[in-house]
Amino acid sequence: MLPIHAVLKPLKAALAASNAVVLAAPPGAGKTTVVPLALLDQPWLGGRILVLEPRRLAARAAAERMAATLGERTGETVGYRTRLQSRIGPDTRIEVVTEGVFTRMILDDPGLDGVGAVLFDEFHERSLDADLGLALARETQALLRDDLRLLVMSATLDIAGVSKLLHDAPVIEAEGRMFPVETRYLGRNGGERFEDAMARAVLQALGEETGSVLAFLPGQGEIHRTVQRLAERLRDPAVDVVPLYGALDKAVQDRAIEPAAPGRRKVVLATSVAETSLTIERVRVVIDCGLSRVPRFEPASGLTRLATVRVSRSSAEQRRGRAGRTQPGVCYRLWDEEQTRGLVPHQRPEILEADLTDFALDLARWGARSTEGLALLDQPPAGAFAEARKVLQRLDALDDAGGLTDHGRRLTRIPLPPRLAHMVAVAADSGDAMLGARVAAILSEPGLGGNDLDLRERLRALDRDRSPRARDALKLADRWARAAKDGDRGGQGGEAEVGTLLVEAFPERVAKARGKPGEFLLASGRGAFLDPTDTLAREPWLAVAELGGGDARDRIRLAAPVDPVALEHRIGIEERLTREPSGRRVLKRIRRLGGIVVDERIAGTPDRAQVAAALREEVERDGLNSLRWGDRATALRARLTFLRTLDDGWPDMSDDGLLAARETWLWPLLDDVQSLDAIPDTALEQGLRALIPWDRQRALDDLAPARLETPLGSAAIDYAAEGGPRVDIRVQELFGVTTHPAVGGGRVPLTLALLSPARRPVQVTKDLPGFWKGSWAAVRAEMRGRYPRHPWPEDPMKAEATTRAKPRGT
Repeated sequence: MLPIHAVLKPLKAALAASNAVVLAAPPGAGKTTVVPLALLDQPWLGGRILVLEPRRLAARAAAERMAATLGERTGETVGYRTRLQSRIGPDTRIEVVTEGVFTRMILDDPGLDGVGAVLFDEFHERSLDADLGLALARETQALLRDDLRLLVMSATLDIAGVSKLLHDAPVIEAEGRMFPVETRYLGRNGGERFEDAMARAVLQALGEETGSVLAFLPGQGEIHRTVQRLAERLRDPAVDVVPLYGALDKAVQDRAIEPAAPGRRKVVLATSVAETSLTIERVRVVIDCGLSRVPRFEPASGLTRLATVRVSRSSAEQRRGRAGRTQPGVCYRLWDEEQTRGLVPHQRPEILEADLTDFALDLARWGARSTEGLALLDQPPAGAFAEARKVLQRLDALDDAGGLTDHGRRLTRIPLPPRLAHMVAVAADSGDAMLGARVAAILSEPGLGGNDLDLRERLRALDRDRSPRARDALKLADRWARAAKDGDRGGQGGEAEVGTLLVEAFPERVAKARGKPGEFLLASGRGAFLDPTDTLAREPWLAVAELGGGDARDRIRLAAPVDPVALEHRIGIEERLTREPSGRRVLKRIRRLGGIVVDERIAGTPDRAQVAAALREEVERDGLNSLRWGDRATALRARLTFLRTLDDGWPDMSDDGLLAARETWLWPLLDDVQSLDAIPDTALEQGLRALIPWDRQRALDDLAPARLETPLGSAAIDYAAEGGPRVDIRVQELFGVTTHPAVGGGRVPLTLALLSPARRPVQVTKDLPGFWKGSWAAVRAEMRGRYPRHPWPEDPMKAEATTRAKPRGT
């Protein structure tokens, strides 16, 4: 008896009473294969059960396990459907499908005709397809099918959050069944290569423990390198080392999942595909490297990069639990025990990290132009969602209002990501749909066609490949090609257009050679490279399909040459005014493909209109940085900025404010100059005055005079000074002044920085009469000793202002 059997009765009762239920069951409880079979006899069912799995391998394995339980083969009562394979028969009542397949199913048939229940297995993995599938299924319930049952099954998840999302759906919790697992921390030497550390741990585990070993590694590369290390060091002929990841053929995957032959042991080197859903027979030892590889989308570059990150605490526990499924086990961890506390509780949901282009197209097909009202646990990032819609508009899949175009509807009929669907559609229109579909197969199935950097070589290798996986991929490509054909277009052709097709999917990844062989510049503006010995290294132009991440530049992982003639329609022409070293202005015509300058040439001497237009473009691009602000314009900006603090009816003198009003004050100044820095200061001042409302022109000098009138003349007022308008003036020039000067209609007292005859600071005040009556006596005593030939009256308010010294001998 599995633990899940104890909650089948309350689970059935909950589903009879509610159309949405949440099942919490830890790994090993048996939910994946027991629950669907247990629901077959329910009176409310009235149709097929769909079981959603996050991966193809898990879908097939679950279906085969359930079919074996019934003593049948897949395709009878229980079948499965993935992108590459389908085992469904006329009597199939349980379909195990991948989450992406379900999204296609509900978009094709929002009413889910013939489906009685949808079971979301391993929902805690929070894939984008699972989140979207649940949201769409919930809307189907609300609008079309209140009899449709939804069951969300999870091992480690915020159950309360999911229940609330489903309008307080009832929660059924099952106990887990796991034998004791001892955890041993091996640590890891920072200088040791990853595959060496993993091989060492495997050999240690084989020497210390019995049974088979499941080792978790980040990706295929690490798996293959570890296989090589073990082939060199493993001396026990009774141990089989087998890889396990999604891109392998079915036979190799089956060999990893099946129990070891009698008298033999097995070491399974797996990616995170083995964390959940799968049961690998007779494993009692787990080795966890502590790392996983996850996609990270960068909206700025349009690239999804695979990042190697530390596992979450929940994933580490999932992996550890694999050692205790059938008997007491041991888990070796390649990190130190105290590092476990630093692990994040859960990995971030894919909706927060992924390329949302496919998601946005699916929403448009559903009839939604935003995610508002959809039952999503997390809303997608606004920036990534907006970028996804821009990409779809560039592909002509969405119109300016966000609605689906005819081309967009065509793309939805091709079950591929939008970029690849567009590429296949373009290939069909040019007469070779199958070429586009084969390219799409290689781009969407890792490892298909080998690992050559040249896409043309991979296509040839795919044609020669007779493996089941290759045959399934070509059958799938044929279905894509048929779906892409429009009328009579889409026949067979040659392979000369491979690079051109790639450009249709990824125009920002066009690359032009620069510098040394293997060095390229992408249309996105980033640098890219490949080994200088590679056959593509000396190509003048490449269309790049795959890039590996880098800080300043990316490694080209898959590409094809592209004829520059095929790029002509994508090249934009820009005329830019430039200044030669002599100072002469010339007009250059630049042909540009994104960040790549294809060529440029002098187009002649610009006329006045062209110069002015170029200067306007410079302002639009760089702001006001190129203007040469002199004393007069700077002072006027400061005066007006001061007045705006008192009354917002005065013009905004900030850079943003001036840019917003550029057509009024700046554009007229561009008609008589060759460069922005040649605009005279007086012209800038007059331009700023044009922004002052006509009824306030005279008030400027009254409220914010440029100078302070004094008994001996005037002194400049600094309106940009810290602390408010300020005047620096010798104290003797203010003898006889009995009231403190103010600006802003008397509302703002000036800051007076009083200076000695040598213009050194004496006092700073905003109360001149108070200074005369107070601290003047102490200042006078000091000044008389330092400047004895200057007058220092006892009562400066009755003295005459002066800048002169007393005559000699007086």
